[in-house]
Amino acid sequence: MSIQYRKKALLEAKNLHHSFVEGETITKVLKGVSLEIRAGETTAISGPSGCGKSTLLYLLGLLDRPDTGEIFLHGKEVSQTDDSTRTNLRNHSIGFVFQFHFLIKELSVIENVALPIRKAGISKEIAKSRALTALTRLGMESKANRFANKLSGGEQQRVAIARAIANSPSLILADEPTGNLDSANSENVFTLLDNLARQENLGVLLVTHNPELAQRCSKKINIRDGLII
Repeated sequence: MSIQYRKKALLEAKNLHHSFVEGETITKVLKGVSLEIRAGETTAISGPSGCGKSTLLYLLGLLDRPDTGEIFLHGKEVSQTDDSTRTNLRNHSIGFVFQFHFLIKELSVIENVALPIRKAGISKEIAKSRALTALTRLGMESKANRFANKLSGGEQQRVAIARAIANSPSLILADEPTGNLDSANSENVFTLLDNLARQENLGVLLVTHNPELAQRCSKKINIRDGLII
């Protein structure tokens, strides 16, 4: 009888708790969330507004620290590491895609995609070469020298995805990446993310209100009132 071994988690969260404090008011947002993200898979997080989806994504992306709980990236606990270590991990291991693409309109497409590479200390020439490679993977190389504000909404989001993968991360965190797109462009963006997970062996975590897209992911997680249900 053959034995099937389960792949090790790329990202693992254990019993995360997080609260927001405003004056004397404490609002508990996450109340003990645990999950795993694996390479080659897309994982959807769904739930009503205010349930803690985006807060969870920011914790997993090392943009904030949980009150309690642990986050493991490549098997190493990272939730309470110092700011310099967290910045380095974000630059090299995590790519972010948001509902609003946050492209800099005064820069060309290739300059936008090259930004995270430059922040990692890479020379301008090498950064532009890698940026062009990322754009080519998404079929956007012909728009490389256009200004970002001259692109359609769907094209801008594809550029944002190219920027997210420019440093060859192992994990992509996407917060409502299709929220401002029509159905056709939503389908295109999801297909791009799904293909990246499968073909490039990336872990993709997708926060979405779109039940059809969530259902098509490798795994679906529902959150309500700060808990996975």
